[in-house]
Amino acid sequence: MEWLAEYGLFLAKTATIVLAVGAVAVILVSAGRRGRRSTGEGLEVTNLNDKYQRMSRIIKQALLPKKAFAKLTKQDKSEKKKKHKSAEQDKQRVFVIDFHGDIKASAVASLREEITAVLTEASQQDEVVVRLVNAGGLVHEHGLGASQLERVRKRGVPLTVAVDKVAASGGYLMACVADKIIAAPFAIIGSIGVLAQLPNFNRLLEQHGVDFEQFKAGELKRTVTMFGKNTNEDRARMQEHLEEIHALFKGFVAKYRPSLDLANVATGEYWLGSQALERGLIDDITTSDDYLTQAAETANVYQVKYVARKRLGERVLSAVDKGLANFWR
Repeated sequence: MEWLAEYGLFLAKTATIVLAVGAVAVILVSAGRRGRRSTGEGLEVTNLNDKYQRMSRIIKQALLPKKAFAKLTKQDKSEKKKKHKSAEQDKQRVFVIDFHGDIKASAVASLREEITAVLTEASQQDEVVVRLVNAGGLVHEHGLGASQLERVRKRGVPLTVAVDKVAASGGYLMACVADKIIAAPFAIIGSIGVLAQLPNFNRLLEQHGVDFEQFKAGELKRTVTMFGKNTNEDRARMQEHLEEIHALFKGFVAKYRPSLDLANVATGEYWLGSQALERGLIDDITTSDDYLTQAAETANVYQVKYVARKRLGERVLSAVDKGLANFWR
């Protein structure tokens, strides 16, 4: 009897492990299939039309009586069958890209891949919408981001930038490339200017008897410094350099928004959405949510996202997390 009890316990443990492994496998498969198609190379494409329709069905199911909801569901299925697949394929396509900026514009690495992927398929009848959140940062990094958006313009594909929160400084450098800029009423827009600041520890070092020595070949290799003594000539050269960058910034904005009064808007100041509209910095007041849901009524809307490759362990944990979220939804 003791042997049978131990054997039964062993079988129970084995069954538990098998069920757990099976559950994880199901979760992984579910996470990989649900709502999105993986196209390899870290690229993910999500059909936002399907997402909006699922949300609508959930609301209707909660609000309508069961019979009314069942009747409506039947009608929807009947209408879908009547639609010809070719008609769906001929609809305009809207490709949505999200850009969340930081000082180093590190998201440009993914933006390059996303733009490249979209341009392999997009035509001049389609549209690219970039949901931009960017408060600016390093000039050369954000300049590269703007150059990626220029690729869309050069191909003749209509480009819209949607600003729900902020597009300032380097963020506006990117946004101004668009054929159309839309913004939420209280989004921060503008800040067309250049800033450089640094502390100087020279006097503190002198007080503690610390000498700072700097060697350079080339008179202007470095001007202002954090540890040495800055001269008026150093400061003047730094200011001249900032003015040069500002002039390039203004010229770039003027190229894509020639009607702007740069003397009044390129002061480094920023404005809220409604104020920015009055000054011509943007073209319309609306949120990206309203813009895309309206677009989905007549077009096929796809969100395109490039995700950097992760290690196997990270991918498994991420898939399990997503799968569990979908499982309990």
